[in-house]
Amino acid sequence: MHTDKLSFHTENLDGLTVVHIAGELDLEVASQMRSVMEPLMELPDRRLILNLRELKYIDSTGIGILISIVKARHARNAPFGVEDVPPTIQKLFDMTGITPFLDASNA
Repeated sequence: MHTDKLSFHTENLDGLTVVHIAGELDLEVASQMRSVMEPLMELPDRRLILNLRELKYIDSTGIGILISIVKARHARNAPFGVEDVPPTIQKLFDMTGITPFLDASNA
């Protein structure tokens, strides 16, 4: 899926789904992010990783979506994490305290 602000590319590997997210994740595109992620959150037998290498911006709505993914995956005992987080976004994750819940090495 692609919009002017945000694009997604999903890669399915053996037992692993990686979603590459590029652009800006904010209130304006939140519904698109949810529509991409909801079916993937329901797959407890697959590891789910978000690759954020090309993510330029995330606001509180975007962080809320990540938290909802963490909760949904945890409820299903399904692995989830993020990888390749840009430094400015990593700083925001650290400040909000969600970093420990996004560790891709545990996914």
